[in-house]
Amino acid sequence: MSRGVLVTGASRGVGAEVARVFAAAGDRVVLHCRGAVDKANAVLAELPGEGHAVLSGDLGDAASIPSLVEESAKALGRIDVLVNNAALFVEEPVAGSRRLGHPLLETSYDDWVAAWRRTLAVNLEAAAHLTWCVARQMLEVEPADGVKRGAVVNVGSRGAYRGEPDVPAYGASKAGLHSFGQSMAIALAPHDITVTSIAPGFIATDMTAQNLDGPGGDAIRAQSPFNRVATATEIANAVHWLASPEATWSSGAVLDFNGASYLR
Repeated sequence: MSRGVLVTGASRGVGAEVARVFAAAGDRVVLHCRGAVDKANAVLAELPGEGHAVLSGDLGDAASIPSLVEESAKALGRIDVLVNNAALFVEEPVAGSRRLGHPLLETSYDDWVAAWRRTLAVNLEAAAHLTWCVARQMLEVEPADGVKRGAVVNVGSRGAYRGEPDVPAYGASKAGLHSFGQSMAIALAPHDITVTSIAPGFIATDMTAQNLDGPGGDAIRAQSPFNRVATATEIANAVHWLASPEATWSSGAVLDFNGASYLR
């Protein structure tokens, strides 16, 4: 049975691959992007099946989130799966960067505050607000026959556990996201809505190619005893499974999915 799936941050990287995997399984997908509409439309053009759409919006603006969910539900008929993927995460302050580097000893107080506010707004608060809106919609609209009432999958990070000294707000936001997911798993289980999180390590995408191809690439790969990094497809397949009925009993879990590069 086809499901309606909202994937945030889906114009490139992991989000785009998540959209492809769900669409390949027969689901209908809304690809959210902040401003890269052309890139999102290019991904949309690749998706098999029908009923897909692209919607844009700044998740750092809490006031815009209810309308994003409403438009997504209208496009899909019903949101059955929410994938909270959008994040500020690129480390180096270069063109296209979305990870706000702010090492304590090198950052002014005003820049420190700004980095924390923006990172938490997008990585943690937006996921919380999206979950509130989508879960309420899941409860108000009956699912199609053969479809579970709902699933939420949060894309977190191993950085929640190992520490991120150059981007502490990023690590804290992902730790908060994992904790939030566990709280929602308990709150929503009585309504047949599962909530899980995945904690990847380094992932090979167009956004990380410069790091992997540069002089530090071997050291990055050596973080895992497999001596490689994850592919976006591996992450997307894991997200797809976490949203499946077969994964219901994993609700509340945080899946370490980083090639044994971080073991708790």
